Amino acid sequence: MVINDTLSTPAETVSEPPLAVAAGRRIAFHLQVRFPDGFVAFSTFKEEPISCTVGDGTLTPALETAIDGLLAGSEAEFAGDGSELFATYDENNVFWLERSEFPPELHPEPGKVIAFETPAGQETSGMVLETEGERVRVDFNHPFAGRALQLRIAILTVET
Repeated sequence: MVINDTLSTPAETVSEPPLAVAAGRRIAFHLQVRFPDGFVAFSTFKEEPISCTVGDGTLTPALETAIDGLLAGSEAEFAGDGSELFATYDENNVFWLERSEFPPELHPEPGKVIAFETPAGQETSGMVLETEGERVRVDFNHPFAGRALQLRIAILTVET
């Protein structure tokens, strides 16, 4: 993983210096994920920020390492592998499904992302890879797994 220099740092003030991201601290941040061609695949910059406690399992260890030490108010960009930063690609998460398992009004086409419900009642998504007769091959891996990514992160707050 390549981490670029911090793009901006908070201005110095007379008050206490900003806290740095570290294990056990509660953080709020914006995240943007881009593919190498510049396509923005995910962004919270115009939405609610992500909030979590570093080390609670919300973020992968690689993502926590990438943001460790960033100060509240700072912004950084870095490149990384989606399998490290989000989820490992697993060939066992690619399945052939029968066309009859899809609603009649749904036309699975390669590249289409479709919402599914697991037997346990949880919602998940899968990307259609190909169709072959009455079968549809669907990839249930995290959409960033196995892909080169560019991330932009703005640390909004860090609390003890």
